Amino acid sequence: MTSSDGADALGEGQTNPVRYEKLNAIAVLQIDRPAARNALNLSVLTGLATALANADADPAIRCMVLTGGADVFSAGADIDMLAGHTAASYVVSANRRAFDAIRSTRKPVIAAVAGYCLGGGCEIALGCDQIVAADTAVFGQPEINLGIIPGAGGTLLWSPRAGSGAQARIALCGTMVDAFEARRLGIADRVVPAAALMPAAMELAAQIAAKAPLAVEAAKSAARMAWKAPLASALEQEVALMAGLLASEDAAEGIAAFLEKRPACFKGC
Repeated sequence: MTSSDGADALGEGQTNPVRYEKLNAIAVLQIDRPAARNALNLSVLTGLATALANADADPAIRCMVLTGGADVFSAGADIDMLAGHTAASYVVSANRRAFDAIRSTRKPVIAAVAGYCLGGGCEIALGCDQIVAADTAVFGQPEINLGIIPGAGGTLLWSPRAGSGAQARIALCGTMVDAFEARRLGIADRVVPAAALMPAAMELAAQIAAKAPLAVEAAKSAARMAWKAPLASALEQEVALMAGLLASEDAAEGIAAFLEKRPACFKGC
């Protein structure tokens, strides 16, 4: 997680903090807020949701690659974006709806991850169909250190890949894992040298794009059936719990301590 420190809400003066490029049948989406370590503010989240929806609706696109570039995927949500929420406002917030949209694409999405992939950034990657990681990648859910929990799948989406033990450790301890540990756990599907990240992700995307489009979409839909009712209910519960925590004194203290760069003093209220 990071703070924007007053950076432009659209990403250092750019009109859109999400780049979109079509390369034959592949759409490449890049989070582009390098000065804020690709922190997720509302403009990034809605930009991602819009770009993914556009790619999903484009009949020429058969696969998508989502990346943060060569240095960092995303260090997490802007703390400023969380600080103003009440329990009620978080549940219906536009940023929450954007995460839902990111997970709901019909076409396959490959996350190409370098550097930090934390908090909301990690939840975005876990919502993708494949994760190709550079050897510089670091994955984690540090929300517990702020007196809150992940609010977009971080207490749930590790488990199908890494098991319930790893899920509990990540959620309860805020542990971070490097690319090789992530591969051992099953979080990363492949680890490559940093310089080979995008070529590897594009090679995988090209393999998928060469298959029958209707069959690819059907395969993704069938594979995600296990996510439907049970996971949807669990995600709603996670959001409700996260929203309630935002009203706690501990959450206010955790966020303030982060912004003030000091240790937090949690009191359990």
